[in-house]
Amino acid sequence: MATLERVRFLIVDDNAHMINIVKTILRGFGAKHIFESRDATEGLHSLKHDAIDIVITDYQMEVLDGIDFIKLLRNSSDSPNRYVPVIMLTAHSERSHVEQARDAGANEFCCKPVTALELRRKVAAVIDNPRPFIKTGNYFGPDRRRKQDRNYNGPERREGWSEDHQPPNRPQRRASGGGDMDDDNEA
Repeated sequence: MATLERVRFLIVDDNAHMINIVKTILRGFGAKHIFESRDATEGLHSLKHDAIDIVITDYQMEVLDGIDFIKLLRNSSDSPNRYVPVIMLTAHSERSHVEQARDAGANEFCCKPVTALELRRKVAAVIDNPRPFIKTGNYFGPDRRRKQDRNYNGPERREGWSEDHQPPNRPQRRASGGGDMDDDNEA
């Protein structure tokens, strides 16, 4: 992961102590542009007025929780940036909570108590290995499938990679047909 000097972070959390912990960790990585919001509504306002590169949000907040925040961010017609990477930060690490965050459109999930190493891994994941965004009838967000399973033969099996859906760190196909690319390579 390259330096984070120019990356603009937004931390959305109703706990001031947690905001300070995350800010301290991010500053330790070299981040200089860190914005904070005390609730989801303020977070959406910040996203409308500041160019944010990565959002780190808490799961459990008053009025609108982190899940509602991500759903609004991903699906609202007046969303300021539907594609901004979101890292969900929470003490609720149960599988159901992870699945809710994933299904709302979170890019990564980071458990509390947060460590610098784990937060760095999540930040690096959204920077170095961004996942393509998927739009279906009831979901918009980063691809929830992190790899292609060659053995899956279900009704929603992908038939290889499409023009707008390429695995991370792989060049997009050129319209002019510049070279062979295997359609069933794993990510």
